[in-house]
Amino acid sequence: MVAYKWTVLSNTTIGSLLASINGTIILISLPAIFNGLGISWEDPSNFALLIWMLLGYGVVTATLLVTFGRISDIFGRARMYNLGFAIFAVGSILLFLVPNRGVTGGWELVGFRLVQGVGGSFLFANSSALLTDAFPAGERGKALGINQVAFIGGSVVGLVLGGVLAAVPPIPLGPLTIPTWRIVFLASVPFAIFGTLWAYWKLRETASLKKGQRIDYVGNATFGVGLILLLIAITYGLLPYGGSPMGWGSPWVIAGIVGGSLLLLAFPFIESRVPDPLFRLPLFRIRAFAAGNLTAFLGSLARGGVMFMLIIWFQGIWLPLHNYPYSETPFWAGIYMLPLMMGFLALGPVSGWLSDRWGARPIATLGMAIASGTFLALTTLPADFAYWQMGALLFIQGCGMGMFAAPNTAAIMNAVPAENRGAASGMLATLQNAGQQLSLAVFFTLVITGLSAHLASGISGPLVAAGVPPADVPILGAAISASPTASIFAAFLGANPLLFLTGALPLPQPIPPDVAGRLADPSFFPSLVAPAFMSGIDLAFWVAGGLTAVAAVVSAVRGGRYIHELHAPSAARATPPDPRKVQSVEDSPLPPVPRPSPDLPSETGGTLRPVGSFPLGDADTSPNRSGGPGSLETEVQNPSGLPDRDPPPGGKGE
Repeated sequence: MVAYKWTVLSNTTIGSLLASINGTIILISLPAIFNGLGISWEDPSNFALLIWMLLGYGVVTATLLVTFGRISDIFGRARMYNLGFAIFAVGSILLFLVPNRGVTGGWELVGFRLVQGVGGSFLFANSSALLTDAFPAGERGKALGINQVAFIGGSVVGLVLGGVLAAVPPIPLGPLTIPTWRIVFLASVPFAIFGTLWAYWKLRETASLKKGQRIDYVGNATFGVGLILLLIAITYGLLPYGGSPMGWGSPWVIAGIVGGSLLLLAFPFIESRVPDPLFRLPLFRIRAFAAGNLTAFLGSLARGGVMFMLIIWFQGIWLPLHNYPYSETPFWAGIYMLPLMMGFLALGPVSGWLSDRWGARPIATLGMAIASGTFLALTTLPADFAYWQMGALLFIQGCGMGMFAAPNTAAIMNAVPAENRGAASGMLATLQNAGQQLSLAVFFTLVITGLSAHLASGISGPLVAAGVPPADVPILGAAISASPTASIFAAFLGANPLLFLTGALPLPQPIPPDVAGRLADPSFFPSLVAPAFMSGIDLAFWVAGGLTAVAAVVSAVRGGRYIHELHAPSAARATPPDPRKVQSVEDSPLPPVPRPSPDLPSETGGTLRPVGSFPLGDADTSPNRSGGPGSLETEVQNPSGLPDRDPPPGGKGE
């Protein structure tokens, strides 16, 4: 019979994979969706639809994760996880069955993506908590490593899968035909239904729920409304406003950012004054927890937007320069991003296993430092790079991401009491998702700024060289440089804006047929905008490299390995479980704690001996129960002054 912990791992891995894939699958398949629905990129009013289709799913998940994590701590993590899988399956089915086309159909897709995001929020919020409940401390890194491969690796799989599905021709089915854009959403439906049924059949509650807990309505409203205002304002900041290529000067955007920020600043003060807070802020006094969350946020802030910029680089610049038809660029962009996923898969699980033995600090720090180095190395590549150079850097980047993800997550989840794991998992996922949303806004703004600054000066020369009549050059140049957002979206959606502009603008002189042919060449427009685009994306890489460098420093000072049920003051005074009531380690939701010995920390501080030298309880005498002899669990100091129910600060490290 398969042990329950492996059932939890397999189901949560499927859930995390599906939720993560659906967060990015639309990035590369968006051209097929827009074309299939008949939505035109030329209409500026459709920019809002495009932005919401890209970011709406992330806005919902980032906003709801902490709330759903806390609700799961109150009503049961398995129960809420199962509910999330069901909602996710319903959203997937609705996306496939969207009844309308055109802009109406596009907004229906956005709405159903929001439904799917609600389900994904339950999955994200509970996966790590369920695994931490099911696995003993000495195996959590390995389990969370596999789950994190699904979570972060799924975002890369979504890019590849989106490109592959966007290239699938319509499927005839009797009198009906399933268009390509519906196939993109159909892919997740059978897996979502299977995962839902399996979760309801197999998953059960293993953690003890604290009685009498209440929902913090004021804290939920403050946090939720504040984050929604902030993320929506940032989303609309990416759209043109008035005569500006972006909307950061809009009064509504400014009001949303200020109002959302004020509510989020008020959130900690509210939480410190309610009996059952949405999130227990004293957890941030644990160094392992605070440092792990901060590094995760900085990593997401550096990674999310840069991945989107790489897709635009491939689809809009590099592939057309190499004479790939625009209709095929989504597929090949996904294929050429594969080294990133391969690197993550290569080191993600093994890094989790290593962190079980040696702690998170050395492995996670090295991984983040590698990621920083690859971002900086990307600034050296030209627009028309040799692919082996890009492929090598993507693979190394994936290795660094894989080395960081699992050890960091295991360190965070090990550091919190069992009754707070749902909220802790939700907080981690919130910071990661919010970081990705902010990242898209930051790096998109940087690239648009670079385009605005350099596009106008670099257009006239290539147009004259192509044979465009002199009287037409300033008109075409002004039209392109006036809307860099339209230029970048056109390149992303596989369209050549020059073809549209030459037919729509009242030009003084007609474009000769041979010149029109040169302008229609797939490589002409990318070569026109490439210098300006590179100035913006290089700045984005520098910022990403700096953010990940700071994250590496924070990871390096996170302290030594800390496991709450072993290192908290209450753990030192706990009585080992009765071996007659514990059938095996796997049947116990938490590992046996060591009996007090003269070397265990007193309430005023002290030093822990290596875990392998503890006289463990009769229920478990294996030498590697929590890392084995000589593991990094050697020195943890706990000052007094905290009641037993409050977590202590993290250890000072080796």
